[in-house]
Amino acid sequence: MERSVLVTGGTGGLGEAVVEILRDQNWRVVAPVRAGAAGRLPKGAVGVEADLSEPADVRAAVAVAAGDPDAPLRAVVNLVGGYAGGGLVHETAIEDFEAIIRANLRPTYLVTAAALPHLVDAGGGSVVCVSSRAAVAPFPGAAGYATAKAAVLAFANAVAVEYRKSGVRCNTVLPSVIDTPANRAGQPDADFSRWVAPAEIAQVIAFLAGDGSKPTSGATIPVYGRA
Repeated sequence: MERSVLVTGGTGGLGEAVVEILRDQNWRVVAPVRAGAAGRLPKGAVGVEADLSEPADVRAAVAVAAGDPDAPLRAVVNLVGGYAGGGLVHETAIEDFEAIIRANLRPTYLVTAAALPHLVDAGGGSVVCVSSRAAVAPFPGAAGYATAKAAVLAFANAVAVEYRKSGVRCNTVLPSVIDTPANRAGQPDADFSRWVAPAEIAQVIAFLAGDGSKPTSGATIPVYGRA
């Protein structure tokens, strides 16, 4: 292992697949988790308890990820977020609208901002963010979610522009519906064969994190499956 990657959301349906593929590609994987959740991470990952809405916790987690001189931090994968649907815009309380934006944008911003100096010092690296197809193709009843994921996409594009000369690239994947147990439970009548599997998205993310995507920055990658 000669490189480290910080993966947020590592215990989620997509996160487990991402941690596993990066681990199998010989990354040192560091994953911030909620208190008591480290045991849910795939074997081989380094768990760090942290609240990713709190700057001090984020800085501490990033310090662990960047703390091995034999495996400098070379990538960050931002998976933490959330979905909340509801009524139309005029039926949505401002508190609910702001909460979904905060849940999706704040961790991505804090983690990326804390990691960027380390990536620059290491000679460059990769940031991968997860937005959603809803950011470019909204659907009724999810204005807050669509806005939040559009903000993640805009932020990633800003990072790509600002840090290009420092050798840090930033790309975004846009899933449709991910085939996870939680989504199957929430939509039991859907055609699951049209959804995209976590392992398929994880392969794309691993490519963007690694040196094989070195010429690519500011890309918006659809990972829709057949949905």
